[in-house]
Amino acid sequence: MNRFWIGLFVIWPMAAVGSCLIAPQMGWWFPAGSPQAPGQAASPLGVQIDDLFHLILIVTTITFIGVHIALGYVLWQGVRNRADPNYRALFTHGSHNLEVIWTIVPAGVLLFIALYQMDVWAQFRIQANFPEQATKSPVAEVMARQFEWRIRYPAPGKQLKLTPQPDDLYTVDDLHVPAGRPVLIQLRTMDVQHSFFIPEMRIKQDAVPGLAIPVWFEASRQDKFDLVCAELCGWGHYKMNARVWAQSDEDYNSYLRALQQEQFDDGVDQEPGETVASDE
Repeated sequence: MNRFWIGLFVIWPMAAVGSCLIAPQMGWWFPAGSPQAPGQAASPLGVQIDDLFHLILIVTTITFIGVHIALGYVLWQGVRNRADPNYRALFTHGSHNLEVIWTIVPAGVLLFIALYQMDVWAQFRIQANFPEQATKSPVAEVMARQFEWRIRYPAPGKQLKLTPQPDDLYTVDDLHVPAGRPVLIQLRTMDVQHSFFIPEMRIKQDAVPGLAIPVWFEASRQDKFDLVCAELCGWGHYKMNARVWAQSDEDYNSYLRALQQEQFDDGVDQEPGETVASDE
């Protein structure tokens, strides 16, 4: 092995680390973010999930750099000593102490990560830890089907029921929620398994046939976000792209009233007390 390949094995890890360092400033990092905080998750829970990612990234980066430094050193020593006719390679069956160390240390790191992330995932996955404000009144039922998202809202001023009600409101690929507070949806699927994924909020939950799964999230700001399916669900999987509109309470309530009027409008203008004339 010549010096070119040794240099390559040393330089490309440095380039990889360097590209990761400049990625946030270049817009190559996480999706979402506002002009004031590019790349930052658009939900408080998403910020905590990003922190877990950064912790794991730091651990793996340190390991990555250390391994390549050791690899470069070994390769360099091999090339340098190859020209010495009196040099003899060291033959060993291994070191018991070294093997114990590199078993215990990674196990300890993994145990630390497992314990460190428990609080975050408990907030998201365990219903007893859901914010009380979200569980009081689910805002919508999201029904996944090939290949769209069907949204069912309760009538303004009413609670969402697990079974459809005559005055429920419906729309497709358009989920409206209040911003700035936790909200909860009931996630279902009509056919195969899908996955409810809002990348900018770091919210992802599989929709499993036969189950109504509660999912909570909180939009940090008023904005429009992408809602996609993260589970390969058939030939039209790529078309399951919807929108999540995070709005003020006033705009959210106005949207529901407008949707109610549109859905139940029979096209007849009638003043209170008037009757429609019959052709008979």
